Amino acid sequence: MMRPLLFANLRLAVLLVAGGTAGAGEPYRPAIVPAHFTHVVSHAYFPLVPGTTHTFIEEDGRETRENKCTVTRETRTVMGVRCVVVQDTVTLAGVLVEESAAWYAQDRQGAVWRFGEATREFKSWGRVSTEGSWEAGVAGAQPGIVMPARPKIGERYRQEYLADVAEDIGQIAALDDAVTVPCGSYTGCVRTREWSMLESGTSKKWYAKGVGLIRAVDTAGEVSTLISVTRR
Repeated sequence: MMRPLLFANLRLAVLLVAGGTAGAGEPYRPAIVPAHFTHVVSHAYFPLVPGTTHTFIEEDGRETRENKCTVTRETRTVMGVRCVVVQDTVTLAGVLVEESAAWYAQDRQGAVWRFGEATREFKSWGRVSTEGSWEAGVAGAQPGIVMPARPKIGERYRQEYLADVAEDIGQIAALDDAVTVPCGSYTGCVRTREWSMLESGTSKKWYAKGVGLIRAVDTAGEVSTLISVTRR
């Protein structure tokens, strides 16, 4: 379980350490201390090794897309924290439909945080949407945890926060699942349940030790499976 860094108030610190989330109207503003973070993300269930590309197939019953997630050797400083940059591209029938760059760092207790992302979705008639973009420390946005340091069943955590825009929550649901995907068979997987406070529906995700995300399924019927991991 994640130990507290420094928080604006004691009650919020207790909620986060206990795996909870701030209640209605409760401010969420973790006091980020840059010296407590590193851009080297070595978490067993969320490793970000520069030069690694994870390729997923995403299916929703209508379309099949390919999603490539590449851990770059680039870094970006957000809120004074040096973060590793992960590039994400989504193609449909070989045509680029979405691309993004997300920024991650690991705290000294081992939890992995996301500090924002810049997204571009390519629509018809040459239109480009950046609706999903946000950066911690800008316009009230705050970073969130994508994987606790020592996952514990029932533990809850904010994954990102921008009031009325990005209010995603994660919860550890299992610690020892067995999962088979085209990339291989894995045991001892962490399963999470994730949802947005602003939308209906939930998703389940599985993370394998030494690999990271390998499968995701949401209540809308979309399934994402890992088909390959390459390193260069």
